[in-house]
Amino acid sequence: MLTRTKLYNILLIEDNPGDVRLTEEAFRESKKNVNLEVVTDGIEALKFLRKEEDYLDKATPDLILLDLNLPKRDGREVLEIIKTDRHLKRIPVVVLTTSKAEVDILKSYDLHANCFINKPIDFDNFFDIIHRIEEFWLSTIILPTAVAH
Repeated sequence: MLTRTKLYNILLIEDNPGDVRLTEEAFRESKKNVNLEVVTDGIEALKFLRKEEDYLDKATPDLILLDLNLPKRDGREVLEIIKTDRHLKRIPVVVLTTSKAEVDILKSYDLHANCFINKPIDFDNFFDIIHRIEEFWLSTIILPTAVAH
């Protein structure tokens, strides 16, 4: 029997509809109680996190999955804003991107990303990565208690 007591709020910041769909499918198979919210650009991500406009009633995420190459406001900028905002900086941010560029890896860690994962293009490997993220971030470690503002 599965125990699904705690609700984990995850924010996926991703503009690729295929990757959004795969992530949603992977979390549907989750053994955890996951509420996955999706925004598709950097501006909407910041509105979500700041609980502005259409996002007033949204829960503060326990975990953020962030693509770097986003429209309107780049993922690197979003990461920098998250990690310098006193209300948001404790939310773990997993950079999940197709980039393998050393400059992106270094910049992400310089901006205090909690980890950097290269997004696999293969369906099965993508599911495996999402399940590993779930296992580590929702089962193995202790997440900080979300601080609403």
